[in-house]
Amino acid sequence: MPVPTDRPPVDRSLLRDDVYRRLRDAITDGTFAPGEQLRDGELATWLGVSRTPVREALLRLAQGGLVVARPGRSTVVSSLDERSTRDARDVVAAMHELAVREAVARFTSADLDAMRDAARRFGDALDAGDIDAAIVADDELHAVPVAVAGNRAAAAVLEQYMPVLRRIERLRFASADGLRSPDRHEELIRMCAAGDVDAAAAVAFETWHTLPTSAG
Repeated sequence: MPVPTDRPPVDRSLLRDDVYRRLRDAITDGTFAPGEQLRDGELATWLGVSRTPVREALLRLAQGGLVVARPGRSTVVSSLDERSTRDARDVVAAMHELAVREAVARFTSADLDAMRDAARRFGDALDAGDIDAAIVADDELHAVPVAVAGNRAAAAVLEQYMPVLRRIERLRFASADGLRSPDRHEELIRMCAAGDVDAAAAVAFETWHTLPTSAG
């Protein structure tokens, strides 16, 4: 689809990370479709910034596997490649398992309440068919153990590879399998609250490792 024209430009003081996030989200929410060519000039106009942060963002997106950069030719949105998705899924599952394993003994009642609140909002969003809201709530729930664990290396790996899975997550939450996600969340929170490190870590791993690796 063409670059949208109905969004207001962002502030010109926009940080590079903000440009990256806007482009990343436009790919993962389907605004830019697989195979679509991305021109830095058009993207810069859309965001209201210079080409430099756009080019830097496209390089980061290429490193994360969301775009394919062809030097001197073009940059296109990557397809849902099964091998790349499987690799990202396995790494993400391992990092969330690690985060939960490190976080369980450190959880406060406020941390667990935050997870419960996010789980409730996730279930409500699924019931309403609001996939965007479901993804936000799901992110907030799983971000709690990552933050509590405080493992910066794990957080950096998740920052790089989670976007690769975003399109697959959307497919899951719109499918029958998505209806089982609230049960996974409930079990994760229950095991965390009980202080059962091994069980909580296993649930975290399974939650991510059961993501499909293709759109089929």
